[in-house]
Amino acid sequence: MGKINLDLQGGVFKFTKPCSWGSWIVAIIGLLVFFAGIYVALGAVDGEQYAGGLFIVPLGLTIMSFAFPGSFESELMEIRKNSISPEELNRQAEERGLSIDNWLLGQTTLVPTNDPSDWIMAAPGPASWDEDDRYGPEGDGSPLPEHPVNVGTPIPATTTTFTILILLAIITSLFALSEFTATYQSVMPAGVAIIAGVLITIVGYYNVKIMRQKIDTPTSLIRSIAAGYPELVGQVRPGPEGILKVVVDGHQSMVMNNMVAFNWSYEQYRCRTVQTKEGSKEECRWHTVRTDEGGCSFILHDGTGGIRVNPQTFKRKDWGKFRKRWDGAFAKTLLQDFKSQAMANLLGGGRVKKHRWTLFGLKLGEPVYLLGNTRQRTNEELKEEGLDGSLQNTLLEVVGDEDAPGIKSNIHRGTELSSLGRMRSGVEMIMLPLIFTIGAVAILGLG
Repeated sequence: MGKINLDLQGGVFKFTKPCSWGSWIVAIIGLLVFFAGIYVALGAVDGEQYAGGLFIVPLGLTIMSFAFPGSFESELMEIRKNSISPEELNRQAEERGLSIDNWLLGQTTLVPTNDPSDWIMAAPGPASWDEDDRYGPEGDGSPLPEHPVNVGTPIPATTTTFTILILLAIITSLFALSEFTATYQSVMPAGVAIIAGVLITIVGYYNVKIMRQKIDTPTSLIRSIAAGYPELVGQVRPGPEGILKVVVDGHQSMVMNNMVAFNWSYEQYRCRTVQTKEGSKEECRWHTVRTDEGGCSFILHDGTGGIRVNPQTFKRKDWGKFRKRWDGAFAKTLLQDFKSQAMANLLGGGRVKKHRWTLFGLKLGEPVYLLGNTRQRTNEELKEEGLDGSLQNTLLEVVGDEDAPGIKSNIHRGTELSSLGRMRSGVEMIMLPLIFTIGAVAILGLG
């Protein structure tokens, strides 16, 4: 497996455009909202209508900005399409999407049609895995095609089309705030804007910190791994104990095979009638009733070798998009539906109108990126697997129960390429909301 050359240096500015039909729809909606705001503001007959139009303009720009992807998303989507065989694409098309299981009972199953956490480049299939030598190198011992050793580490562009749109949204929203403050002598919107700006800046700072940690930490090769806090990228393969068959909430009709880690939730959509000044109205929201999670140790293989990973020891886990979602107007059985209605009424939760089960998890063959700490395995553990300890990577197990200074142990589905390829720069995640916050503070001070 040779190196694959990709230009992953974003530079100072990169022009991006929507990369899917869904993104184009969002962009068009944002554009329509933008022009609607201009129309309302220009045709305003009073100050209230003028202020409303001014606030609609940045809303449209913000909606539009979310349709424009990060620096590398469109390129990575194209690579993913070209890397997957037509047969695999057809299989995925058949398995994914929305299916109606029972029209009368309103039961449906939804599998996401796209998975940004999946492999971008082709990965070895189960037929090539050596179950007799889980820890040894595969083939000539070269790293997997999507390993950072081959593709490098993506560096997001400092600014993109998203930056321009958000900057315009900031300018127009600050202008609207100043007009509103001057007209109505009210500083409340400016105060709300400051709080929102501070919160977004904090979230951006946290995300940038995670991004810098991924960029600055070199990815280790498993065959030469040393004790410490390694960053690893590889493929999930079965451990000697086997894998999991997950039965969601005890329902045999909701099953997922070949899992090594999972979490699911059961929710009810409850509605109740409340009294307001205008009269009675119905309030509805989702309530989480039950959850469960679990996992088993697996082998993470990067082509050069495999290492044992215990996913349950990680405090920070991200399995990406949900694997499957089951919805229904009723519970799976008549008795369960009766019980759920009775329990909701008893707790004052109102009427149960919908049920939803959502499964997240990690399966065999999928990519994993992790930052963890290594644990020395005991002689008894090695003997149980029939290992002689001649390979360094068999002597260690990766866990996530400890952090190091500047390193937060975490594990997530995907590779470094798929993760960083969707990230935005520090300018977009910190500087833009900071500019908005400073502008709102200035308006508050002048008001």
